[in-house]
Amino acid sequence: MYCLEAVLADEAVLTDLARTIPHAHIVPIGQHVSLLPITGAVVNALNDGTETCLEGFALAPATLGPMLAGSSKAAPLAYVEAEYFGGAGTQSAQIWHEGEIILGPIHLREGERPPPEGTPISQALRQLGVEKGNHFDEFDAVELGRHRRTEDWLTT
Repeated sequence: MYCLEAVLADEAVLTDLARTIPHAHIVPIGQHVSLLPITGAVVNALNDGTETCLEGFALAPATLGPMLAGSSKAAPLAYVEAEYFGGAGTQSAQIWHEGEIILGPIHLREGERPPPEGTPISQALRQLGVEKGNHFDEFDAVELGRHRRTEDWLTT
């Protein structure tokens, strides 16, 4: 099983964002990109009592959207979700920059083949400046598969 719910951006952007989110932690993943895991504790801290999700996503609290839009004034940032079990699963991504959504939400549903431009998470990473180099894709280039669960990023 593989699960990831996270915000991806430059470390400075995430540092400013993390100051406004209880239980937030930042993990550098490479190529000038860092990850802020959206753990259960973060979701609970952001939940406004309505338990509504960010439009187009299954797990992110709706309150996260305006926060990400505000934090994107300095540089782009992405929210990503992925869930796989036995090789089958889903991916979703959305990018904000200068307060606006510039990509997404885009989804790869179970059973769908990735489009020629890549999976949603690889597309988001590319927009953040990640280069795949000799790796299969941008996801592999920053080793997003090194942990199987979102909470495991806290031990990095």
